[in-house]
Amino acid sequence: MSHELPLSYDAFLARAADDPAVVGLALKGSHAHDGMATEHSDHDLYVILADDADADADADAMVSDLARLDGHRSARLDLVVTTVEGFRRLGGWERYALARARVLLDRLDGQIAEIVAAKGRLGEEEAFRAASGRLDAYANSLYRSVKNARDGHPLAARLDAADSMSSLLELLFALDRRPRPYNKYLEWELERFPLPGWETDALLELVGRIVGAGEVAAQRRLFARVEDAARRAGHGPTLDAWGEDLDLMRPRCSGTAASRWLGR
Repeated sequence: MSHELPLSYDAFLARAADDPAVVGLALKGSHAHDGMATEHSDHDLYVILADDADADADADAMVSDLARLDGHRSARLDLVVTTVEGFRRLGGWERYALARARVLLDRLDGQIAEIVAAKGRLGEEEAFRAASGRLDAYANSLYRSVKNARDGHPLAARLDAADSMSSLLELLFALDRRPRPYNKYLEWELERFPLPGWETDALLELVGRIVGAGEVAAQRRLFARVEDAARRAGHGPTLDAWGEDLDLMRPRCSGTAASRWLGR
């Protein structure tokens, strides 16, 4: 496959679909999320090659030509070129992009689609470890925020409150064994795939208030709901390690009212 840059999405897609070296294509990013693409959105594409290319010279040339396009970025097209096994190993920051990728080509009898589907579900142990770590990080930032507000440091309190929301979202999605969406897709994700036991509008509204103003009462109200969910999921020891400091994080109102407001 010979390419001239800059590549257009449609032109590259047509060429790749006709290339026997390509066994899969998957679209990620805004164009893989219904209603999120704008006139400024490029196309982000995974190009997946067979693990074992044919030994003949023509096949080697095609694979080599494609491999050189890995990391190609332009205003219209971004490419990740990998093998099936490499695609299977992708994770970390890529996890959510993979989980919501749209499979455009699958020459492996559904294997590419199976890999994509698996990325959207964390393993039980993986999710438990992630939730435990994020719960501790959330409590740490929450504690610092409330303490700074108490001690007359409003900027520090707001910054810590904003930090806590990043850990909180990681925690809530890990409790549901899902990768956290990027900030851009948070509302999109929750509107279509709500977190069990949480009222989406109320949760997003409260997160917005905490990020914007670091409101202590709002942080405590949310923590009451989070503490309940975390304990039911087996994370009581992580919380109990905070000892008496938990009292500073808990609301001054009843936990029942807090839970009702958040749609439990």
